[in-house]
Amino acid sequence: MKPATDYKIVKTGDGTFTARSAQFDECYHSTKDGALNESLKKHVEPAFSLIDPSKKELVILDICFGLGYNTLATLHYVQSRNISKKIHIVSPEFDEALVRSLHAFPYPEEFEKYLPIIGKISECGYYEEENIEIEVIFGDARDFLETTTFVFDIVYQDAFSPKKNPSLWTKEYFSNLASHLAPDAIITTYSSATPVRMGMVESGLYVYTPPSTKVRSGTIASPSSKLPLPSIDMALKKVRNPSAKPLYDDDLK
Repeated sequence: MKPATDYKIVKTGDGTFTARSAQFDECYHSTKDGALNESLKKHVEPAFSLIDPSKKELVILDICFGLGYNTLATLHYVQSRNISKKIHIVSPEFDEALVRSLHAFPYPEEFEKYLPIIGKISECGYYEEENIEIEVIFGDARDFLETTTFVFDIVYQDAFSPKKNPSLWTKEYFSNLASHLAPDAIITTYSSATPVRMGMVESGLYVYTPPSTKVRSGTIASPSSKLPLPSIDMALKKVRNPSAKPLYDDDLK
């Protein structure tokens, strides 16, 4: 595991800060779209706009915790809109040292009220209060999926890119993920890559064009074929490009 000091703080397009990982040679967020904008516009807002509003509890999988933006943006979204649901966020993260350092990270003012939560998470990887539970699972995300019994309503698929961290984008990964989803679960991701979408489809998921926002589009996926979004025809993509295929675990050997 790389030490937590092995990253560089970077200012992004919306004025908020992200970090560049030396290990993966990649930033945790789009520097153009902005760290906060990306979390809200690519993950939190699309997911909550599509999930069944009658659900009293949401179990959310945040792949991976990283700097905690998706988790904190979820709290910000829910509380700023007075959404009265039990929110249980589970987030695997292999870089424990990074999480331990987050009490000192320069978060945006929107997250100021959540700094005590980040302090607690950086201390012990866990936080709980009425209607909020956050668990950071230190270790490999795929190992976590092999053993967890959780059923997820929302998944923020926000790992480092397929080129940098391919094991979290393979067909086998998505098949395992799909086995832990509620029938109407929502998966959000910044990736629009054909191999990613094909891996999702081969795992029994449907893929959609996300709602229009002011950030670059990614992909929405779900076990449900009935989301109110434009569906993406990957079978046609395959006809037009017969060599197109998902990324498989065997490709990583």
